[in-house]
Amino acid sequence: MDALRRGAVPEQGLDLLATGLDRFTPALDEELETVAGGGSIFKAVRGEYGSGKTFFTRWLAERGKARGFAVCEIQVSENETPLHKLETVYRRLIERLTTAAFPPSALQQVVDSWFYALEEDALADGVAEDALADAVDSLMSARLAEVSRHAPAFAAALRGYRQALEAGDDTSAAAVLAWLGGQPHVSAAARKAAGVRGDLDHFGALGFLQGLLTILRDTGHAGLVVVLDEVETLQRVRSDARDKALNALRQLIDEVHSGRFPGLYLVITGTPAFYDGPQGVQRLVPLAQRLATDFSTDPRFDNPRAVQIRLPGFTGERLVQLGLKVRDLYAAGAGDPVRIREVADEAYIGDLAKSVGGHLGGKVGVAPRIFLKKLVGDVLDRIDQFEEFDPRIHYQLTVSRNELTDVERNAAAADDIALEL
Repeated sequence: MDALRRGAVPEQGLDLLATGLDRFTPALDEELETVAGGGSIFKAVRGEYGSGKTFFTRWLAERGKARGFAVCEIQVSENETPLHKLETVYRRLIERLTTAAFPPSALQQVVDSWFYALEEDALADGVAEDALADAVDSLMSARLAEVSRHAPAFAAALRGYRQALEAGDDTSAAAVLAWLGGQPHVSAAARKAAGVRGDLDHFGALGFLQGLLTILRDTGHAGLVVVLDEVETLQRVRSDARDKALNALRQLIDEVHSGRFPGLYLVITGTPAFYDGPQGVQRLVPLAQRLATDFSTDPRFDNPRAVQIRLPGFTGERLVQLGLKVRDLYAAGAGDPVRIREVADEAYIGDLAKSVGGHLGGKVGVAPRIFLKKLVGDVLDRIDQFEEFDPRIHYQLTVSRNELTDVERNAAAADDIALEL
């Protein structure tokens, strides 16, 4: 509720708010099972601004986490996370890596769990205590044999991390782990002790991702769900950077489909303009071919198993349904749940939804965020705190420009344009 009050997408509990997503559930659950079985999936999500792309991907990630996946959401941006620099994407992935048991960044906990699992496996094979270190090293080499073909530094850094821990050198261990997570500017002494050199580069990042997936699998995780959100920002970067980013995306798709990343579910989000416009996917023909999906038919018959899926966006009816779900959740934790439901009844929530849509040029598709913010922060909070408050009498919706996103401002301004008829 606090997230909705701030106009943000909640980090958890999204199944309780999901509206109109039932049609995707069977296909997505099947794909998660495929990935958990050692497969890999790439999925592209398209939707206009306000259609719920961020909500959808967090909802998917939450379903994955409930099935034992580690998850990560990365916001693509020109300055912070440029897509054409995969070493930066990998670094952000590690910084935001989370599991059901550990918050971000969960890298240290995952790596420590992996070494513990290797020790348990060695002891189960009858290895004596005095030979345990060598046995763990042999197991590590065997488990990372395929990874070492592409990124030998990954295994070297893990050995360096373990040796530093055994020597009681926590500072060096933390530095090596940071290097393993793609962090730049790690001390030369720590890198030398671990037997690695330089910083992670674009191509090494793919090998490190492969290594991370191996560790996650060995520690009992079903796989990794990675979301690259707001990929449409590529349309606004310099043409040379845009072309490199589109090619990096094509490379990622090919690597996923080749089977190099067993246990990876990779999702990107973007607007229709990104997928169909000249400054997006269509700029690189091989990428456009890989993402090509027919959306000329009735949306009711879209294929949820396709490589690219579209979110239908909100209608007035769906907005009311969402409002009722939020009201009932709020009421469950309120002091007087009966009063909450009676005062904010379905008729009032319907009126509020229409009013918010009216303030946004009638474009209900961009209304959910501001609608829920007003419903929770302006209406339900006041009903809960003030016994005499009646939103029909004491509340009039106001929407100021400074609380709107750029897209919402554009929608609100649509009614302000005078036309000569």
